[in-house]
Amino acid sequence: MPEGHTLLRLANDLDAAFAGGPVRVTSPQGRFAADAAQVDGSPVLAATSAGKHLFVEFPGERFIHVHLGLIGKFDLHPGPGAVPVGQVRLRIANASTYADLRGATQCDLIGIEKRDAIIGQLGEDPLKPGADPEKVWARISRSQRPIGDLLMDQTVLAGVGNVYRAEILFRHKLHPLRPGRSLRRTQFLALWADLVELMQYGVATGRIDTVRPEHTPEAMGRPPRKDDHGGEVYVYRRHGQECLVCGSRVRTEVLVGRNLFWCPRCQPVFRSRAVG
Repeated sequence: MPEGHTLLRLANDLDAAFAGGPVRVTSPQGRFAADAAQVDGSPVLAATSAGKHLFVEFPGERFIHVHLGLIGKFDLHPGPGAVPVGQVRLRIANASTYADLRGATQCDLIGIEKRDAIIGQLGEDPLKPGADPEKVWARISRSQRPIGDLLMDQTVLAGVGNVYRAEILFRHKLHPLRPGRSLRRTQFLALWADLVELMQYGVATGRIDTVRPEHTPEAMGRPPRKDDHGGEVYVYRRHGQECLVCGSRVRTEVLVGRNLFWCPRCQPVFRSRAVG
């Protein structure tokens, strides 16, 4: 599933391509046709994101709301618009650019109340200026749920998906099943700061690269990673492969319907020091 950096990068691209001028809004597939007709020919005011949600704003406090889900894609192309290929739910176009949406979980036209309600349900977004990590810490520090579960809960922390979840826990030597309340505040704040930096890098590059300089392919003399998701990572989708740091075999396990990935040596099981 596309993570928060992908949505912010997409919002920035849509804003640069369409904001300030009128656009054609159509639904070649037909499923969004009635809503598309309501804003067709209107100017785009702005495109923004919140966590994994995308909003394209039109006059009258109207927003096209998109959630890409697991397989959704919203691709921009130069030109006034080629003949649609495949199931294009939504097309936004002007004289120089068109953007086609396919496979999204959600695509609907909403008002400002619904937009605000969606954002209001989200936790703090590491990519949002002024985001308050203390609000996230307040939730995590009181919870017995695994930190690997909490990081993927969009009401706790918005925009983090499976890749950033796996990688940030590895970088901070935290086992994904460790209870949230067992973390120290300093551990969490270091994790948050690192997550902000990694996700900002993802916005700038369009990739998720999480390995430190000493573990890059060039530094280690190893082949670059080959994966549809791209980027150099420590544990994500590396089940059974050697850890780049210690050589142990990366493990995986399902938690709340999603695969965890971790190194058993670098991320040891948490043992409480509390005396019963």
